[in-house]
Amino acid sequence: MRETLEVGMLRRIWVLWIAVLLWPLGLWADPLSLLRPSGQGWDLERQPLVISLPQPLVGKAPVAGSAFGPSLFAGRAEGSFFEPLPPRPEARAKIRGMARVPVDIALVRAMIGRAESPRDGYDAVQHGAKRRPHKRPTQMTLGEIFAWIDATPGQPHAIGFYQFIPSTLARLVTELDLGPEVTFTPAVQDDLANILLADAGIFELRAGQITRHQFMNNLAKIWAGLPTSSGKSHYHDYAGNKATVTWAEFDREMARAFPS
Repeated sequence: MRETLEVGMLRRIWVLWIAVLLWPLGLWADPLSLLRPSGQGWDLERQPLVISLPQPLVGKAPVAGSAFGPSLFAGRAEGSFFEPLPPRPEARAKIRGMARVPVDIALVRAMIGRAESPRDGYDAVQHGAKRRPHKRPTQMTLGEIFAWIDATPGQPHAIGFYQFIPSTLARLVTELDLGPEVTFTPAVQDDLANILLADAGIFELRAGQITRHQFMNNLAKIWAGLPTSSGKSHYHDYAGNKATVTWAEFDREMARAFPS
């Protein structure tokens, strides 16, 4: 009983520590950078990750001549940009409960990684980060990652195969109830990304409620390296962003995952 109480206390300290870490981000934002889905104002990075939490915060204006990577928000303080999508709590619960990874989900994740981190994969760190971690991300614990973020303000911190930004990472690890001792392994990164796939409507696609192209456009609203059906990134020319793969390539891989 005592051990259970101690574990619970550690969890609460972990969540409070993340909240304190992310509090300064709100001070850096300029009011025009707050995204307002459905007329609502929010003050953090992405609402759909955890219901009732705030949405994306775009960081400071870019420094002239800077570029942080093809699918990232070049010049922005925290890298990747996440556009709000409607939360799907039932889909999140369903994807968390899967014992095995279906082929379609594995193919979708591989496509995202190809666009976001083609060179370093699960050990990718945002190109604009001048002070990089001392270890490979897959060898770091979540506590070490947040300590690195805390120790290196003023630079982008997108990390891993899916280029998670700090507030997004914080909400995802909270959603999955992961503590600071958990290592940022490929498997953990995949589990975190699955929540985003659920929000993008992967189960609705499977059920025939949305089309493959609708799902692809949803993914492109989350990851700027993926093109929309226009052939361009959803954020094309915004702070230097562009799609890193073609629509034909994207469609071909998604047709493999969802042939019907």
